[in-house]
Amino acid sequence: MDLGIKGKTALVCAASKGLGRGCAEALAAEGVNLVINARGEAALIQTAYAIAERHQVTVEPVAADITTADGRARVLDALGGKADILVTNAGGPPPGHWTDWDRDDFIRAIDGNMLSAIALMQALVPGMMERGWGRVVNITSAAVRAPIAQLGLSNTARTGLTGFVAGMARQVADKGVCVNNLLPGIHDTDRATALDAGVSAAQGISADEARARREATIPTRSYGRAEDFGAACAFLCSQQARFIVGQNLMLDGGALNVTV
Repeated sequence: MDLGIKGKTALVCAASKGLGRGCAEALAAEGVNLVINARGEAALIQTAYAIAERHQVTVEPVAADITTADGRARVLDALGGKADILVTNAGGPPPGHWTDWDRDDFIRAIDGNMLSAIALMQALVPGMMERGWGRVVNITSAAVRAPIAQLGLSNTARTGLTGFVAGMARQVADKGVCVNNLLPGIHDTDRATALDAGVSAAQGISADEARARREATIPTRSYGRAEDFGAACAFLCSQQARFIVGQNLMLDGGALNVTV
């Protein structure tokens, strides 16, 4: 299927590896030119080179912390202030117990996983509306539908973003701009490795055993793949996705047993 987005320009955040890279790769495969962002410069530059060489598109890396005003300013400058596609993404806050977190912990989580995405939408969506076309995909978490106790900081921030998008998406759809969220369950990324390491340490089991136990709770009996996640993102950015507005698409291997 031709997704009809060849020649568009996309900003993909946290794209040097993991789910962000999966999204960047899938968009590049459709002929989309990219500005990609991450904090680690070396890995980001390597990723940019690999994607550009593989897909013959323009890929500009911007090493910056997207959760800060300065980082966003640098990325927006590289875009010339406009993009056709925006994929927001940022690493999740650390796990813990609800009694451990103070106000500063919550502010950092909200800055990183809620307000940074909102700021990017506020910067780029008005231009999309003026041009009559745009796509926004926010990478959130399956935890916004089934909160995970030890990820309370992430639950709080990402659920706030979900609420914002629910209202905002309906206000821009008539201008050809579709805003949606992708909700990943456990995927085979550094985040999963870190969570498994935490379980390993807490329960006195090996990391392999921790992973095996988690995989056993997923109907597919496996972690997700970044490339499959990226393909879902690319479809939400397609011309064919024009009637998908304000939705929360779950990619969790069926782990969450719900009807809606």
